[in-house]
Formats: sequence, structure tokens, C-alpha cells
Amino acid sequence: MKEKRQPTILFIDDEAPWLQALSNVLRGEPYTVIVASSGDEALAKLQKNKPDLIVSDLRMPIMSGFDFFEKVRQNPRFKSVPFVFMSSLDDYDAKRVAKELGADDYVDKPYDTREVKTVLDTLLTRFEIM
Repeated sequence: MKEKRQPTILFIDDEAPWLQALSNVLRGEPYTVIVASSGDEALAKLQKNKPDLIVSDLRMPIMSGFDFFEKVRQNPRFKSVPFVFMSSLDDYDAKRVAKELGADDYVDKPYDTREVKTVLDTLLTRFEIM
């Protein structure tokens, strides 16, 4: 039987408190967490690491989550990496656009800790990473 490795998750959010909160939520979980505070920083980190899952804030200065998603999907190496948007926008249109672009899920902020863990575990299991 193939040994399961610890999945790597890349979180992108321009607001440090959200990155810290997510890190705290996932402390003790079987994930390696990489964080970035902008789309550009995340793209640089993608040069060094291929995550198993990407979770990105939607509203960020300079490069929005949608713009970041499109850049990620243009690279064949990351085309199949599951992608989740997070936003404090309770906006039907943003959720619709996320789905149309091909995002795997969408989590509202402030988020429910159990919901975040469930979304991550579900996607990692579906994509046979966990």
C-alpha cells in the first residue's frame, strides 16, 4: 500500500490576521502550510513548491484572487491543483464567477473552522492526496 504523505497547502491573503488565524486553525492538522501575502509572493513561492491545494483570498491589491487563479491555471504544472477562494464578500456574483472560472470551492470569511477543515479534507481526499 502506498504511504500517504503530508499534503502542502498554499494560503494567500493580503491581511496578516487571516493568515495567522488559518495557521492557528490548521496547527496540529496533517498539512504543511505555506503562506503568502500577495499574488506576486505566491507566484514566487510556486516556483519553489508545488502545493497540493491552493486557498486564495479574492480581494487583494495589485493582483486579485481571480487574476492569481488565471495565472496559476495558465501554467500546466498547476492546472490540476485544487483551488479554493475565500472572501468576506458575501457576494453571489463572486461565487458564480469563481465556479465559472473552475474553482473547486468557495469559503466565506469569517469562516467556520470546521467548514474550512471539511473543505480541505474533502478536496484532498477527492484528488487522492490524503
